[in-house]
Order: sequence, then structure tokens, then C-alpha cells
Amino acid sequence: QVQLVESGGGLVQAGGSLRLSCAASGLTFRLYDMGWFRQAPGKEREFVAAVRTTGSYTLYADSVKGRFAISRDNAKTTVYLQMNNLKPEDTATYYCAAASAPASAYPDAYAYWGQGTQVTVSS
Repeated sequence: QVQLVESGGGLVQAGGSLRLSCAASGLTFRLYDMGWFRQAPGKEREFVAAVRTTGSYTLYADSVKGRFAISRDNAKTTVYLQMNNLKPEDTATYYCAAASAPASAYPDAYAYWGQGTQVTVSS
């Protein structure tokens, strides 16, 4: 049974930082590209960042480029999202996902999803 468990969300002031973690189990983690998505109330789920299996290639949404950094530790079967200079518009539930196909910005590429962690940025 595949499980992806996000943690690290919370309430932070604009300009602050948070580090999200996603612990994976039940799959051969090193074989999966990993991604982060987010969904704000009343909006569609949107792509945030993705990292290939070895961590050598990353992809970011334009809205977070230069502020967020995705990384992974295959030994710990965990993927991270370091979020700096947070803005109120970053407020959303953040989800990690595992892709059996090459990771992309498209949710359909991802086979497994976590339950999400809430990030709230106050102005």
C-alpha cells in the first residue's frame, strides 16, 4: 500500500519560510519522479514543482521560481519543498505526488497522491 504523508505546513507571515516534507512508503521511491501541487479554496489544483528520480533535474511553476526549491533524499524516501519569501497568494493545501511516468506539470502523470498539508500566509 503506497502512502505519501506530507508535513511541515502551518501559518506564517508574508516573507517567511516553511519547509514541507513528504515521506513515502510502499513504493520503490528511487524509481519515481516526485512533484508538489497546491490547491487554494475555489481554485483548481496547480503544479508547483517536480524533481526527477536522481534529483538532477527540477521543474518549477513560474509563480514560485526563485522562491521555492524541491529536493529529495532517496535514502530517506522523502521529498522536500523549501518555500522562501512566502506570499499570501501561496496560501493553499499542498500535495505531494509520485509519478510513474516522467514528471511534468500535469496531474495525470502522477499515480499516487498524499492527503495534503495546509499552508497559510498572512499579510
